[in-house]
Amino acid sequence: MFDRIKLAGVTACLVAVLTVIHAGAAETELSLPLDQAAQVEAHNVTIRAIEYRGGPALEIRRIVSGAAPDIDTFAFVPGFDFHNGTIEVEVAGSPLPDAPPGARGFVGVVFRVQTADGTFACEGIYLRPTNGRADDQVRRNHSTQYFAYPGYDFARLRREAPAQYESYVDLIPGEWTAMRIEVNGTTAKLFVGGAPQPALIVNDLKRGADAHGSIGLYVDNGTDGHFRKMRVRPTS
Repeated sequence: MFDRIKLAGVTACLVAVLTVIHAGAAETELSLPLDQAAQVEAHNVTIRAIEYRGGPALEIRRIVSGAAPDIDTFAFVPGFDFHNGTIEVEVAGSPLPDAPPGARGFVGVVFRVQTADGTFACEGIYLRPTNGRADDQVRRNHSTQYFAYPGYDFARLRREAPAQYESYVDLIPGEWTAMRIEVNGTTAKLFVGGAPQPALIVNDLKRGADAHGSIGLYVDNGTDGHFRKMRVRPTS
């Protein structure tokens, strides 16, 4: 039995939500084409609906380019609550012309996002597209990245557990790349480009098994970020 429902805080004309009743349990599936800026709420970023590589997309950029990396710079879906499940979205990231030297086109997904009274908490996984085919093998090994804010930026995780929260995956800057993240308790698995095996596995999500919150689109320093076709399928 399928019933269309309205997602709290987001109008039905912007978002399609499907409630599936199965064996007495309800699961809410969120589908967003990401073709209108009002579908997400800005958090230290700008949002613009544009045409990109043949179709509608959202362009998301940090408000202050060149500032310190690893801060809370994302756009999130208001009124949505996610605990466990699967997040799918297509992303394209590349450095802006005025990006600082260390910019890599950082683009990805945040989940279990909490924002209240000017504070925030979230965790997520992003890609470094310019690392995917770099001539330096160490840079290649840093093509994906898990993080949790506040407290667990890439520098701390790399320092305390080298290679544990990063991995290699083939990437091309500026091209559409499919990301799928499966979240269950304290585990998250990243699948890239439809691959049957994960490129990155995190078994100790820093916000814990009970964390929950919204879903968002992440960019970091100097990134020209684009997003389309988001689909979220919670399991609990």
